[in-house]
Amino acid sequence: MRIIAIIIVTLFTLILSENTEAQELSVRTEYIGNSGYYYLPPGEKPKEKIGDAEGSAMIYRGSVKIPLSVRQDAYNRPQLWGMGISGAYAKFNNDHFTQEMVSEIMNLELGFYHARSLSEEWSLKASLGMGVFMPSTDLSGLNFRNVLFSGGVVFIRHLNPNLDIGGGVAINSSLGYPMIFPAIFVRWELQGKYDVNIELVEGLDASISYDFNEKFTLAYAVEMNGQVALLKRNCEDMIFSHQYIVTGFRPEFKIGDSGFSVMGMAGLNLYRPASFSERSLKGVFSSDNDYYFSISPYVSIGLKMKF
Repeated sequence: MRIIAIIIVTLFTLILSENTEAQELSVRTEYIGNSGYYYLPPGEKPKEKIGDAEGSAMIYRGSVKIPLSVRQDAYNRPQLWGMGISGAYAKFNNDHFTQEMVSEIMNLELGFYHARSLSEEWSLKASLGMGVFMPSTDLSGLNFRNVLFSGGVVFIRHLNPNLDIGGGVAINSSLGYPMIFPAIFVRWELQGKYDVNIELVEGLDASISYDFNEKFTLAYAVEMNGQVALLKRNCEDMIFSHQYIVTGFRPEFKIGDSGFSVMGMAGLNLYRPASFSERSLKGVFSSDNDYYFSISPYVSIGLKMKF
């Protein structure tokens, strides 16, 4: 699972989303309830509880997407240039840990994106950006170790109006040197009495929803997200990754015709890996660092404005 956190950071996924032709501001607060901390050994050995260690988390996220130039092309798709800014702050309430554990993460990202059609069946999305990934909010401790550069190109095949699948490459400096990773794009929508949507773009967002009216939608969703801190530990460059997969009911209320909406989610955190690994290819793919928090309650509330 650890490579997923790096890919999330690599893609600067907010700038590869489908709705980049509209200026959009969103903020969200998430709470992940208290649960025990476990280690999953390699092979088929049973999981091991790490003493009395346990923890919960509060996550605050925000992003803004700003199109700089937009025009419709011959295939009725937006050809655009734009920028995205996002930030996330995760505060961990960790108890009874006998070894060092990160207590907070701050991620700040700035990126530029471009999208255009290549033909009736194909289009392209590209991005370039940088981010700061720190184990604290103290910017006086910021150095080049905490900075990550990123870029990516994805080619998207429009199979039908409901399904887009794409692939490409992404490059970043998360391991201390440029590294190429695969980039995957999936968007599947079915619209009718019930809407089905699956996106592997901004982490993972899969949902089935029902529009009660123009102002209220209720969905059952599965989401995956995460944060990363780049730091020094015992004189070694390390990565601390925090990921979470949550599921639950997600209502959304639209306020008037202003483009403003309020959304929430209540359910369960299914899996929350959180641990250190060496900032190297060997460390990222190591099988001896699978530490995670077990299942726990989850709730979130957010605001979104399109203008």
